[in-house]
This record gives sequence, structure tokens and C-alpha cells, in this order.
Amino acid sequence: MTSNLFSIGAERLALLGKHHKALMQGYVAGYVDEAAFSEIALKKLISARILWRPDEQQPLALRPLVSELIASMVADESRRQINADVAEKLEQIRNRVQAYRDAQYKGDYSVAELQLQRLTEQVYDLSGQFEEAIDSLWHRLNSDFGFVSSLDDKIRENERAQKQLRRLLDGLDLLDFNELIELAEGNNHLRKLLVSQLQNQLSSHHSSLLEVQKRLLELLAKFRQQQARSMLITNMAAFLRQHPKYQPADYANRSEVPVLFNQAAAIKPQAAIALDRASERQQLAELVRHLPRPSLTTQPQQQSGSGSMLQEDAAIIARQQALKVDVENFYLKVIDNAGTPGTTSTLSALDYLLEKQLAWDSEIWLYQIIAEHQALPVSEKQLFKITREEAAQSEMNNLLLIRDINIGLQITA
Repeated sequence: MTSNLFSIGAERLALLGKHHKALMQGYVAGYVDEAAFSEIALKKLISARILWRPDEQQPLALRPLVSELIASMVADESRRQINADVAEKLEQIRNRVQAYRDAQYKGDYSVAELQLQRLTEQVYDLSGQFEEAIDSLWHRLNSDFGFVSSLDDKIRENERAQKQLRRLLDGLDLLDFNELIELAEGNNHLRKLLVSQLQNQLSSHHSSLLEVQKRLLELLAKFRQQQARSMLITNMAAFLRQHPKYQPADYANRSEVPVLFNQAAAIKPQAAIALDRASERQQLAELVRHLPRPSLTTQPQQQSGSGSMLQEDAAIIARQQALKVDVENFYLKVIDNAGTPGTTSTLSALDYLLEKQLAWDSEIWLYQIIAEHQALPVSEKQLFKITREEAAQSEMNNLLLIRDINIGLQITA
């Protein structure tokens, strides 16, 4: 039986290859020119289920499955159909699993191996149908619906693509992995095939479909916006054709502006004193005379308050300057140690703080040392080797805290 199936399939594939030009011409034209074939070739193509006559008055044409195969191979999106009949595939998988278990139960391991191979093909075919459908949708998106001309056709194609996407998502929802786990039971091969691999593939398909749906909605909003603008221009052009003498009104000179045009905020005119007008000097003097005078009692308080703020600012600046000077002295000490024989190559920041009996907080001191090192030019920063002594905050918290900093001078040859 296997050899007979092989010979029939090879013979019919050879027919496709032998008459490829005439068949492709029939695909493009929608019907097959019978004059391009001999009578024997026509009989063979019809019996091989490659050609058929839909009606007695209709010419020969390619069978739908053959046309769909060609459309899928050449990525002809205008004639390519998206088909993912998940329910039928699942029923075939269930029957195949049962046949595999029956063969194992009977001890016919060769038949069981054949059933497992066919089951693997059906599972990959199920995933491949989703992948093929998603590729078709992506091709439509990437071409920006270029195979349709008008904007209305683009919107209709978008809606059709959304319906196809909805059917694919519904098909994914039909896959119940609890049922597949029960089908696999304790068989490692079935569990890997029906659960692990299929779940990974379908998760990827689901993510791709969500991205397609997002892109479709963006395109639909863009098409709707373009359609609204196009309708506005078309209607305005039609109105002008019906009223050729129409002139837009001068809304700027009207006392009552329509609400549609009256969107801008009112302009507040600026006023200034005209000192060059002698007739208004008396009125100006009266206005100045009635201006409220500042209270003399509150002025010293304000001055004292501002003076205290200035003193506080000066104290903060002086403290920051003192800290900066101490840190610079620390770096000078590091340089001196590098040139003094018998001393360590690195200097601890906290040891220096204790040695000099400086009144700085240890955290502020370490932070200022790091800040000074970061502020150095790149050429000078490379001269210093900085090492941080870090420790975890606690056994339950892996946050590293800087306990001390060791800085040394790198001597380059």
C-alpha cells in the first residue's frame, strides 16, 4: 500500500511539473485553455484531481486546493485563504492518540511508531496553519493594504483581517491543555509533543496575533481619520460646485462671531503712563498721591530676616568649602604616601578621618571623596586607584553598603 501511494503521488507531482506553464497561466486567467493540452493529458489532469469543470457550460479550471497551494507558494494575498480549522485538527489528534495507544496495547510497536510519526505531523500541521495565517496577516500589514486602491476598500480589508484574526484567536481558545495532558497521561513522548512543544509554539502565535491586532487598530484609526478629512474636502467641493458665487464671510469684522470660529482667548490690551502729555499730569499726580505707602515698622523685620537668611547661606557655603578643602588634603596625602618609602600604597578614608580628628560624618565624608574623584578630568582620574570595601546590609538583604574607601596612586611605566 505504501509503494502504491508513493507511485501515485510521484506521478501526480510529475504532472504538475510537466504542465507547469499552462497550469500557471490558468491560475492567472481563472480558467484553463484546453487547447494547450492534449486529450490524454487532460484526462490525466482531471483524474489526478488537478483540473475540474465546475459546470457543463464553464471552462476547465484548477481545483480550489491547487489554487490555494499556488497562492500560498507565491504569497498571492488577494486569493490566499486563511484556514485554521482547529476543531477538526483536534479531533484527528484525539483519534491518532487512541490509535497509537491501541497499537501499544496490542504490542504492535511498528504500527505504534507509524501512528506516533503521523501524530507528530498532525501536531506540526496544526501549528503550521496558525503560522501560515499569521504570516498572511503580517504581509497584509507590511504592504499597507497596497493591493486595494480606494480608502473604503482599505477599511473593508482591515475589517476582514480583524475578523480573520478573531477566528484565529477563537481557534487558539479551543486548545485545552488540561485535555491534552490527560491524552498524554504518563507517556513522555506524547507529553513532550502535545504539551511542551505545542504550548511554546502557541504562546508565540498568541503574542504575534496580539501584535497584529494592535497594528490593525492603529491602521483603522489612521484610515478613519483620512476618510473624515476626505469626506470634508469632498463635501466642500460639492457645495462650491452647487454655489459657484459663494464667498466666505469676513468674520474678523463681525460683532458676533460664530462659536466655531470664536475659540481664541480674549486679548488683554497693555496700558502705560503717558508722561509726555501735559494735560494728564494732574491726574497722574493724584494717582501717585493715593498709592499706599510701605510700612516703616515691618521693614527692619524684613531686613533682619533677610540678614539671617544670608548668614545661614554663608555658613552653609563655608561648611561645604571646608569639607572640600579637607578632601583635597586627603588626596594630597595619598600622593605624598606614593612618593614616601616605607608607607602603604593605599590610604583608608576612615583612617584618615580618625587620624586628623575631623568632625565630619563618616557617610558624608565618603560621599564627598567619591564625588571629588568623579569630578576629576579623565586623565587625572586614571592616576588614582579607588577600592570600595562593601558589605551586605543584612543576611536577608543583599544591598551592598560602602563601609570604607581605599585610594592609592597608580604608577605607570
